[in-house]
Amino acid sequence: MKQTFLTIVSQQRIADNVMEMCLEGDTSGITASGQFVNIKVEGLFLRRPISVCDYTENSLTLVYKIVGEGTRLMAEYPAGTVLDVLTGLGNGYDTSLSGDAPLLIGGGVGVPPMYNLCKTLVAEGKHPTVVLGFNSKGDVFYEKEFEALGATVTVTTADGSYGVKGFVTDALPTTYSHFYCCGPEPMLKAVYRATSTSGQFSFEERMGCGFGACMGCSCKTITGYKRICKEGPVLQKEEILW
Repeated sequence: MKQTFLTIVSQQRIADNVMEMCLEGDTSGITASGQFVNIKVEGLFLRRPISVCDYTENSLTLVYKIVGEGTRLMAEYPAGTVLDVLTGLGNGYDTSLSGDAPLLIGGGVGVPPMYNLCKTLVAEGKHPTVVLGFNSKGDVFYEKEFEALGATVTVTTADGSYGVKGFVTDALPTTYSHFYCCGPEPMLKAVYRATSTSGQFSFEERMGCGFGACMGCSCKTITGYKRICKEGPVLQKEEILW
């Protein structure tokens, strides 16, 4: 974990209640796809955990949904605002397990961490397939960005207003070497039942501290309780008790 101060370069709405925030500054604390940052929001006691969408050594892209007071305030920050950010939180994804044809599954705000993961896998010479799930057409984002990386992309919407009608489990390919998944827990459970290989799940949890001190985001596994913010947010399929 590293505390740093990042400056907002730009911020824009990219879907219904979904914002893309681009920042610059020292991001050396981030070392793996799937990690998250914890942002101090002026006037609020608890920091807001946001998954990393993309990063370089001096830039950071966050994509988040406006769901409460903290994210509402964040969405109002103009370019030039300096944020107090804890970076490099969580364990991130292990790409050494991916095989040659990994499957990436993202649902809603579980889509952003898939982007840098996809970029990393492509750079490693892998050929990822990406399935993105949303409620409706107005919620869809980053389809073209994944395609630009060279991935095969399928979009599903629950109401059928765009792409495949249904859920991500209705669009899974028949063959893949390993899977990576992030989204709401009902989706994770459905993917757990529908997949045939080993895989990695990234959990979305409410967090108090964000770095393992409060035990507020613990999850029971085959080896005991693990903190989603510290030992997670990524857990292996085989260790999850479902």
